[in-house]
Amino acid sequence: MNLTILTPVKQLFQGEVTAVKVPGTSGQFEVLKGHANIVSALGEGNVQITDAKGQKKNFKINQGFIEVLRDEIAVLVTGVEE
Repeated sequence: MNLTILTPVKQLFQGEVTAVKVPGTSGQFEVLKGHANIVSALGEGNVQITDAKGQKKNFKINQGFIEVLRDEIAVLVTGVEE
């Protein structure tokens, strides 16, 4: 899956991943290969990605949105701490 994480001022991440966990407004959920297409609001919490090498990275966000479309994932966030 290809993931892009953007803030209003910069790109935080671009690359291949095997999993993405995000803080949905109704609770945390995980996106894996073949996930259904979705657009969802994100609340405050951690975005955790597992890259193609199995390494995990975390970003703390205040809010945002995620879009999943045919294994292409876009995460737009504000108030991020790396």
